[in-house]
Formats: sequence, structure tokens, C-alpha cells
Amino acid sequence: MRLIFLGDVVGDTGRAALARALPELRRDYVPDAVVVNGENAAGGRGITPRLCEELFRSGVDVITLGDHAWDQRELFTWVDSPAAERVLRPHNHQPGTPGRGSCLLDTPAGRLGVLCLCGRTFMRPGLDNPFTTGYEEALRLREAGAETILTDMHGEASSEKVAMGWRLDGVVSAVIGTHTHVPTADSRILPGGTAFQCDAGMCGSLDGVIGREREAVLQGCITALPCKYPVGGFPAQVCGCLIDTEGLRATAIRRLFLCYDCA
Repeated sequence: MRLIFLGDVVGDTGRAALARALPELRRDYVPDAVVVNGENAAGGRGITPRLCEELFRSGVDVITLGDHAWDQRELFTWVDSPAAERVLRPHNHQPGTPGRGSCLLDTPAGRLGVLCLCGRTFMRPGLDNPFTTGYEEALRLREAGAETILTDMHGEASSEKVAMGWRLDGVVSAVIGTHTHVPTADSRILPGGTAFQCDAGMCGSLDGVIGREREAVLQGCITALPCKYPVGGFPAQVCGCLIDTEGLRATAIRRLFLCYDCA
């Protein structure tokens, strides 16, 4: 199976760059599925049902979220609907939280399981332990017929994401980190056959600060005063990785980086 995973989509700039990149990526790499972290798609904070549908129409198969999953209140009731079966909030939210933390998708190359987890270090309190709940859910996906399993580990701390790679090595096909918006150069296949990258990067403004307008962020850094950080504009980057698997084991992982001067 061939998968494309793309990092956090930041605002309208990220959405426009993603819409431009997807036809090119599908033509050049012919993936069986495309998974995208969309938790910053709505003005940089959260996502709405309308924007989920926009991403699906552009060619995304599964949308994962993270610590900003609930920043847009429209998602609260919609996320339990059949239309949201492929929109995943972190699995390790407390029991009873709306939505789903994993899904199964039938692809031309077999059944894909996608699992969304969120770290707890420097993140919002109240989450269950992803190292126990994530492991159990990965085993459940295997029992449910998943032939390949992709895990989005959304987290602030590199150490926590690396640890999750080792925890799930040999249990899932890939553990790819998100949240910090900067692609890391540590893509590899772990000894048990799990592809790993600490952070996929983002789809958003290249000349901003992790997707935000540069001058506004600099003013906040210089003055230490409260500031609003609007989403930055073009040029934009689209970052992620290409993963090949044979059954549960990954056979290759390659970083992806595309740049566009305008929409």
C-alpha cells in the first residue's frame, strides 16, 4: 500500500496550497490513500464541517485532528454524524467525548486503519494515556481487519513522539508526528518495521512563523504584549511524507516538500 500523509493545514493559505498540491501528488505518486492533519484549517484554530467537506472534495481521504479539535463549536454535534466517519479527533480523549479516534478505510490495496493520538507533555490536561489506549486501539484495528495502520501522533514534545514510535514499532505500519509545523529530518523505518517521522511539518505560509503572519509574531516576541497572529499568506509549503508498506510492515518512507509562490 502507498500512503501520503501531510502535516497540519494552517488557514486558507494552507487549504489553497493543499488543493493545488493534491492533483500533482496523486499524479506523481499514485497513493492508495491520502491522510491530512486538518486541525488548524479554520483560520489557524480548529476545523468546521464545511472545511472538512472542502478537504474531502479536494482529494483527502481521512482527516486527523489534535489539541485544537474543539476550537470550532460547529464540530461538536456534526462529528458524530455518518458524514464525519473519516474525521478523527485524538483517540485518547476521555470516554464519552464526541467523535471517533480511529477509522477503517477500504483502499485499492487493502484495508487501511488510521489512528489519531495526542500527547500529554505541554498539551491540554485531561487526556488519557496515549501509550496504553493507543496500543490497545492499534491491536483492535488489527483484529478488525486493518492490513496497514497509520498513526498520527500529535504532540509538542519530540521525546514523547519518538517514544510513541518505539511503543508502536511492529504494531502499526507508521507513526508520524504532527503539531510543531516544522518537518524533521529523522524519517526512518524502525527495527520492527514501523515507519517513523517525528513531525511531518505543515501546509501553510512559508515565509511566516509556523503558518502565522511574520510581522505580527515578531511584534509579540519583541514587546511581550498580547497580539493576534493572523494566518500568513503565500508563498506556501506543503509538507509530509510518502510511505510504502507490504502488509503491516513499512518498506519505505520519504519526506515530501512542495512550494508554491501563489494560489
